[in-house]
Amino acid sequence: MAKCVIRKMEVSDVDHVMEVERASFTTPWTTDIFYQELLDNKHAHYFVLQLDEQIIGYIGTWIVIDDAQITNIAIMPGFRGHKLGEKLFGYTVQYALQLGVKRLSLEVRQSNIPAQRLYQKFGLVPGGIRKNYYTDNQEDAIVMWVNLK
Repeated sequence: MAKCVIRKMEVSDVDHVMEVERASFTTPWTTDIFYQELLDNKHAHYFVLQLDEQIIGYIGTWIVIDDAQITNIAIMPGFRGHKLGEKLFGYTVQYALQLGVKRLSLEVRQSNIPAQRLYQKFGLVPGGIRKNYYTDNQEDAIVMWVNLK
């Protein structure tokens, strides 16, 4: 049986996270952005999901006082549909709660219905639209949020 582990992302994970990033997004973040997040952003909290020692997903959040903003979440395409994203997202929600976070928000592509359904499982609701948010195709983003406390 495969062993699934969620742990804090380390600088040494960036190359593996970049594989997930490139496989998941049309405009992936750069290696430098991840290094900056891990080394210079005191508000950033990133986690990786490992399956049998292989990094197959990650999530990032910025936590400022009692607000959390999910920056990104991705699971390798071949591992989607097995509730691993749900497990990773749930872990991060619990982590945020332990830090006293009261509100959680994120942006999601208007066309990404599976992600919206995942976030709805955790109580997130649409709160607005960011017009032309995504630079690759100018797709709108739905802002989703939830009060955690």
